[in-house]
Amino acid sequence: MEEMFHKKSEAVRRLVEAAEEAHLKHEFDADLQYEYFNAVLINERDKDGNFLELGKEFILAPNDHFNNLPVNISLSDVQVPTNMYNKDPAIVNGVYWSESLNKVFVDNFDRDPSLIWQYFGSAKGFFRQYPGIKWEPDENGVIAFDCRNRKWYIQAATSPKDVVILVDVSGSMKGLRLTIAKQTVSSILDTLGDDDFFNIIAYNEELHYVEPCLNGTLVQADRTNKEHFREHLDKLFAKGIGMLDIALNEAFNILSDFNHTGQGSICSQAIMLITDGAVDTYDTIFAKYNWPDRKVRIFTYLIGREAAFADNLKWMACANKGFFTQISTLADVQENVMEYLHVLSRPKVIDQEHDVVWTEAYIDSTLTDDQGPVLMTTVAMPVFSKQNETRSKGILLGVVGTDVPVKELLKTIPKYKLGIHGYAFAITNNGYILTHPELRLLYEEGKKRRKPNYSSVDLSEVEWEDRDDVLRNAMVNRKTGKFSMEVKKTVDKGFRCGAFQRSWEIFLPRECNHRRRPA
Repeated sequence: MEEMFHKKSEAVRRLVEAAEEAHLKHEFDADLQYEYFNAVLINERDKDGNFLELGKEFILAPNDHFNNLPVNISLSDVQVPTNMYNKDPAIVNGVYWSESLNKVFVDNFDRDPSLIWQYFGSAKGFFRQYPGIKWEPDENGVIAFDCRNRKWYIQAATSPKDVVILVDVSGSMKGLRLTIAKQTVSSILDTLGDDDFFNIIAYNEELHYVEPCLNGTLVQADRTNKEHFREHLDKLFAKGIGMLDIALNEAFNILSDFNHTGQGSICSQAIMLITDGAVDTYDTIFAKYNWPDRKVRIFTYLIGREAAFADNLKWMACANKGFFTQISTLADVQENVMEYLHVLSRPKVIDQEHDVVWTEAYIDSTLTDDQGPVLMTTVAMPVFSKQNETRSKGILLGVVGTDVPVKELLKTIPKYKLGIHGYAFAITNNGYILTHPELRLLYEEGKKRRKPNYSSVDLSEVEWEDRDDVLRNAMVNRKTGKFSMEVKKTVDKGFRCGAFQRSWEIFLPRECNHRRRPA
């Protein structure tokens, strides 16, 4: 299994090296004209039978390795989110220099024919995928996929973080402004992964925790928690006067208290402020809690077209190593929210920390077997700019990755060496299962097909004998070696109960020796 991990990681590492070298040699050209293969437009013709712009002929052929999907194993193609202009100079330049990845994609596939999808997700928003495949919009003609919202991108691009989101619900936020604010919060939640912790506080004259049961603490940003908070956002309404000083004091206290308990990410901390204005710079609060170390970054989002209070919000962000942006319409939300990821990635970029990331298992809708969509994990690594003029600024270029079917992990387990009662399993740094013999996927009612909305399963849900999570915590805390404990099991077909000593041996693959949660 360790050898397989190493093999996949090396494939990703070669992509990183090629991408950084290609960008180093590229000089940005605002007038660059370049016809690339757009994954949505390829092979599309107009009413006169001519190929559309960016939709040149792209040879596709069914391939059994890719579930008989029509693909091109010689070239990659590029997907651009519907809400972005596909000929934007930043997009065109990025697509141009990343074209050199085609050779590495093909070489990786030749070296390791078990590889599935390989890709580069750009910080500018485009997604280069190998082998090339045609993307089909939904019934509304939209492709909502944005690689920067995917877990593999988020985990590779940023360090773990603790986040408090403050939302202004004073009377001036009524109507469209509150709608934009809610969408901004939702988009921020999209950028949080399982390594992150968060809470949301609405404020006017008083503080209103979006989830009152979680007053004064932070929760892990797993899918269940994020969806729960999203449901509660609809209950927010605007009235009264905004008292930002009270909200800032509460946010700083939560982050400080949570950090002192040793819980959470034990890494980056941030306050996201979403408001239509601030009447003061609140420097006395920052001086009390955050200066001179500035351990908590402040990101400010000005809602609405008016810029009367923009200067105060800009000052707050700049004085606390954060970022200011203005969001005037719902269409502006996605791109403006993404800006904070570039800021939080800077320490990793400047230190050139090419951490290898393995995600928890998830369902891939593009590949299926006789039981439905295939269970998959992703190995990813960040790509940094090495150009002299940008290196000191810490510019993240994007993230490269490749998918690994969980069944490939199972093939590496030498069952004949484990004995009749032995078994092997693997988990992520958050305790989620990659593979385990007791992992039972949910099936659609009345069918033997996996549900497409598979949620991650924690080790504690299948190793039920580990009631105090001793085994789980040892693995999450990266302890290695032999481990044993007494367990009770039924014998004689359930008529008697006996106590037995069960042993495990924990090892950490060499490709996972970095810490995702630095102390």
